[in-house]
Amino acid sequence: MRPVVIGVDVGTGSARAGVFDLDGRRYGSAVREIRTWRPRSGHVEQSSDNIWSAVCAVVREALAQAGPVDVRGIGFDATCSLVALDSNGAPVTVSTGGDDTQNVIVWMDHRAFAEADRINAGGYDVLRYVGGRISLEMQTPKLLWLREQHPAAWRRAAVFFDLPDFLTWRATGAESRSLCSTVCKWTYLGHENRWDAAFFQQIGLGELVNEGFRRIGTSILPMGAPAGQGVSAAAAAELGVPAGTPVGTSAIDAHAGGIGTIGAAIPGDTAPSLNRRLALICGTSSCHMGVSPEPRFVPGVWGPYFSAMVPGLWLNEGGQSATGSLLDHVVHSHARGAELVQLANGGSVYEVLNARLAALAAGEAVPASLTRALHVLPYFHGNRSPRADASLRGMVSGLALSDSLDDLALSYLATTQAIAYGTRHIIAAFNAQGYAIDTILACGGLSKNPVFLREHADATGCAVALPEEPDAVLLGSAILGAAAGGAFPSIESAMAAMTRAHIAVTPSSGATASFHDAKYAVFQRMYDDQLAYRALMRP
Repeated sequence: MRPVVIGVDVGTGSARAGVFDLDGRRYGSAVREIRTWRPRSGHVEQSSDNIWSAVCAVVREALAQAGPVDVRGIGFDATCSLVALDSNGAPVTVSTGGDDTQNVIVWMDHRAFAEADRINAGGYDVLRYVGGRISLEMQTPKLLWLREQHPAAWRRAAVFFDLPDFLTWRATGAESRSLCSTVCKWTYLGHENRWDAAFFQQIGLGELVNEGFRRIGTSILPMGAPAGQGVSAAAAAELGVPAGTPVGTSAIDAHAGGIGTIGAAIPGDTAPSLNRRLALICGTSSCHMGVSPEPRFVPGVWGPYFSAMVPGLWLNEGGQSATGSLLDHVVHSHARGAELVQLANGGSVYEVLNARLAALAAGEAVPASLTRALHVLPYFHGNRSPRADASLRGMVSGLALSDSLDDLALSYLATTQAIAYGTRHIIAAFNAQGYAIDTILACGGLSKNPVFLREHADATGCAVALPEEPDAVLLGSAILGAAAGGAFPSIESAMAAMTRAHIAVTPSSGATASFHDAKYAVFQRMYDDQLAYRALMRP
């Protein structure tokens, strides 16, 4: 039978599984939607039981597609969402409604705004390793919110997991945590192998210190290290894999995408250097990942995180809180959104929009210039980096008294360009601290959109490469399983054997580059204008 490894990815809206051989070629895959609750503004919740049920279903289906195989390992990744369980491993509510089903605070949840601000006001040394400011998307502000705003749930909760670590726990029964999630989202100091006890005491989470950090993790393992004794008998029956199958210590979903892309061999790249590469994982939100041999402190960018993606290297992680979700919002909230869906006739609305843009740009020397008078600031869900300000909001300039499908197409293009300028801004912050990024390796749903890729290449001046395996996040998780199962001696060797990429888009020069330079200046000016408006309206 063919030796394979399984990758499992839990994103914001679905669970997916892929079965890969040891060359990184996929033989089966499946997807299942997961449920999300939005009980009030800023609150986004899920169910760990619902997620695990979806995971089991997709693993079974992917294996059925693959046919007879020899499973050598399984790896998990997921969004960095907070899971609360009681002493029996049962769900504990995180919802103000009190329903134990809703026991996951999703990464994009913004309920801990005040708690994050309070932590940042303290100027703690640990904040140096999160770009200078902790994000309300991270777990420490959410834990503080739960303790102060939902004390009954806080007392009942015997364990808190990052969602990727919850998955390895369900698979193995082992309560170990991943260096990836704890370093990136929980303020664990990976380069020193310790929690900062003083920090937790000072911000009001001293109980966790007094308990010896039992509820948030005492066994922190590097990604891909074997978790527990492999798949437990109970989980084997649910997943449809042999008991004892090695399970790799997990990764955050974006970081799995980085593993599946950033080290890929690119034809023609005769002097590959990670210092020139940015992994762009673009879906509901986007993450921008760079690695270096030494710690680089990039203002407003998360990290530097030690060994949080590529072992032994320091990770800087930029990001945009809303990308795919922003495009969906702009398109489906438009007056012609429903009409567009009908035109798509079950297909992609973005293919319809791209075709309309091509028609509108016929004869244009610079197709992007269709939006010369229409500008968007994409901070509808705040700015993750490099401004690191969740209070920022979106702006649009140049609207006309018209709501045609062509107007919708132009709004979509202007928003896509704004997202690309956000990437340009993040790359500039990286390069100012020692990177020399000229190549973007993109994966995720938006990487399948040719207009998104074209605007990113032209707006940033970087070549855009795509992985041979389009489900690079799944492949990254499978690489963790391959390392845990001993198919390769390390994550790095598994990356070298299982990942490949090609240049898909090269940046335009001349008039196109000049257009984007001017529009990027507008992008920067819109932020300054928003601050000026706030000052004018200040009581």
